[in-house]
Amino acid sequence: MSITPSPLSLAPLTPGNLDAALALRVRPDQEHLVAPVVKSLAEAYVHGEAAWPRLILDGGRPVGFVMAFFDITFYPDRPGDGPRSGLWRLLIDAGEQRGGHGRFAVEQVCAEIRRRGGSRATVTYHPGPDGPEEFYARLGFRPTGETSGGQTVAELDLPPLS
Repeated sequence: MSITPSPLSLAPLTPGNLDAALALRVRPDQEHLVAPVVKSLAEAYVHGEAAWPRLILDGGRPVGFVMAFFDITFYPDRPGDGPRSGLWRLLIDAGEQRGGHGRFAVEQVCAEIRRRGGSRATVTYHPGPDGPEEFYARLGFRPTGETSGGQTVAELDLPPLS
């Protein structure tokens, strides 16, 4: 019996796929929940190695964008608040939602955090009935009680590498 490889993958942004990444859009009713790709790429440029932007591909076709962050201290003025890693941005194109692309991207970010020695993933999201709270809860993220820029902070403990 042969195992069919997943058609889903992540790819670094390149001059060859930049326009496809910039063309990705969420539904109009979701635009207040996630910044466009162009803002994410500007943030990635400013934060350098701490940012990890990737195009989400399904059989080589761009369907979304994910950006992770690694070892950033968000609140240096808070005692005990050390570096965190996690999901910075997740955008699945309007016509591609509910196809498992978001779950795949979050799983890949978590795997990268583990590869880099991390044991916890952080995410922030807009609270409310139209936000992604249920999506992240299904993946195991639990609110920490913190907020960041009006967004809920949630964390997921990652299993050790086997």
